Amino acid sequence: MAKTSAGILPYRTRSGRLEVLLVHPGGPFWARKDLGSWSIAKGEYEEGEDPLQAALREFFEETGFRPAGPFLPLTQRKQASGKLVDAWVTESDWDPSLLVSNSFTMEWPKGSGRVREFPEVDRAEWFEISEAMRRINPAQAGFIDELVEKLRR
Repeated sequence: MAKTSAGILPYRTRSGRLEVLLVHPGGPFWARKDLGSWSIAKGEYEEGEDPLQAALREFFEETGFRPAGPFLPLTQRKQASGKLVDAWVTESDWDPSLLVSNSFTMEWPKGSGRVREFPEVDRAEWFEISEAMRRINPAQAGFIDELVEKLRR
């Protein structure tokens, strides 16, 4: 059975331009990666758990912010790893300078015996759509495409 994640993709309009909020994963593996490494704020959930509630929990854990909704569902997408991701969009104007992320621990450098703590998300930013498409993990780009299409209707 494939792992499942759920997340929230906030959007806003600034100076007539649509923007989305993406997060950059923390930790040493992602420290020097940029293009194609950003993501929607998301996390895994268990079978039987409500995906939207999981998405809201994960968004809060990764950003310290609780979006109010309403939430519009997007089409589930499969990541390169095989993980299935459910996502919702909501209009928001959250200030990413207020980011407070949970953390994780890992041995670093690998093989050193030293356990260090890293933020799960090291930054969040609003991006206009063309820049967001350059930054986001390619397997999640369809979420942005679908948001743009839904807003055109």
